[in-house]
Amino acid sequence: MDNHNEVPMSMSVPWASAASVTCLSLDAKCHRPCPSSISASASASACASDSAAIATTKLRHIAYTQRCSSRLTMLMTVLLLLLPLSFTPAHSCGPGRGLGRRRERNLYPLVLKQTIPNLSEYQTGASGPLEGEIKRDSPKFKDLVPNYNRDILFRDEEGTGADRLMTKRCKEKLNVLAYSVMNEWPGVRLLVTESWDEDHQHGQESLHYEGRAVTIATSDREPSRYGMLARLAVEAGFDWVSYVSRRHIYCSVKSDSSISSHVHGCFTPESTALLESGITKPLSEISIGDRVLSMGSNGQPVYSEVILFMDRNLEQMQNFVELHTDGGAVLTVTPAHLISVWHPERQQLDYVFADRVEELNYVLVRDPQTGELRPQRVVRVGSVRSKGVVAPLTREGTIVVNSVAASCYAVIDSQSLAHWGLAPMRILAMLQSWMPAKDQLRSSQTEGVVSRAEQQNGIHWYANALYKVKDYVLPKSWRHD
Repeated sequence: MDNHNEVPMSMSVPWASAASVTCLSLDAKCHRPCPSSISASASASACASDSAAIATTKLRHIAYTQRCSSRLTMLMTVLLLLLPLSFTPAHSCGPGRGLGRRRERNLYPLVLKQTIPNLSEYQTGASGPLEGEIKRDSPKFKDLVPNYNRDILFRDEEGTGADRLMTKRCKEKLNVLAYSVMNEWPGVRLLVTESWDEDHQHGQESLHYEGRAVTIATSDREPSRYGMLARLAVEAGFDWVSYVSRRHIYCSVKSDSSISSHVHGCFTPESTALLESGITKPLSEISIGDRVLSMGSNGQPVYSEVILFMDRNLEQMQNFVELHTDGGAVLTVTPAHLISVWHPERQQLDYVFADRVEELNYVLVRDPQTGELRPQRVVRVGSVRSKGVVAPLTREGTIVVNSVAASCYAVIDSQSLAHWGLAPMRILAMLQSWMPAKDQLRSSQTEGVVSRAEQQNGIHWYANALYKVKDYVLPKSWRHD
């Protein structure tokens, strides 16, 4: 019976064909006929000699094959042993120890009188505005926490333990800095000469009175270290660092309330948008389906449909940035929101986080006479705390609020990337527009039907998912910190 599952040797292994040819040639020699002209005895002798020669050849072939096989086995063994060594160790991507040596950044010390960032300490891009002095009998005094880190020396000249009191954020950054100091200079510890101050030793306005500032040095009081100490403070996450003197470094942080507050991008509910019908509405009254004034990709005004609300909460207290232009426009928006900024010298439009817009920058403002968007200079940047947040999303990904052109996006330092990330919601909105639904929120809805925007209280589920994913897929330099 034929066995179709068998594979010919010559097909199964490449070197089998050469061995078969050799064996066939030997068999041919063994069975060749003796010539007729030779006698029987001579033929017998010849055949016997041929048989002996063939036998010798077979033995030599077998011995040669065994030697080749053993050499091949040794060669393959060596290759298998050397194969793992041909791969270089991979560097660890995350924190902790990897297989290879971690790549270290070159840190450069600050110079005397240098501050990072190069802004006023009280701007929102730095430590933010003053919130008021905290005294022992103040309600906010309970928010100050003591720092008992054994790796930090506290001078505590008053003997009251006041130098150990600070905000939670300040304590967190100070502990990180203490570890950096010990790693940078073994045997040296961080020295805190002043933290929360209740004796008014720092002038009329100081974040020391709020527990948001510390004055630091090294335990050995070596001035040559202070430039690098200031750099380590920046790396530790302090929001404003100043190499103020050859005797010490000054550091401060944002308030705990501003950090724990909304990290997304929104407008105030009383901010207004212009509808295609010519009516101006507060954002708190805007509905899904309304066509509001936006900005196209070419910088021209267009009307775009509101497809959802990224966030909507009319009760939440929030810190906002206020941008005042020389034309009288005022935009109130959260610090992480993207604002369109025009660069006249480069003739280029960029999107910048609201808390990084500076005075003398240009933003695009709607001209009431022509209806076009024209650059106006920012003359003042302030901050305010207000109630309620609203963040409508249009198909264009932009919206003109209080006559100022802004993005619908926040947190991510890229308008195009954020717009691409919301593409599924635009597709879903398009499909929903083809399928009439009884609960659709449209401006033409009959009275008595509660709008989906009014039902929403908080962040949209898709936007919330993107905010959570960003920390894992985007580098920190692309995100608002």
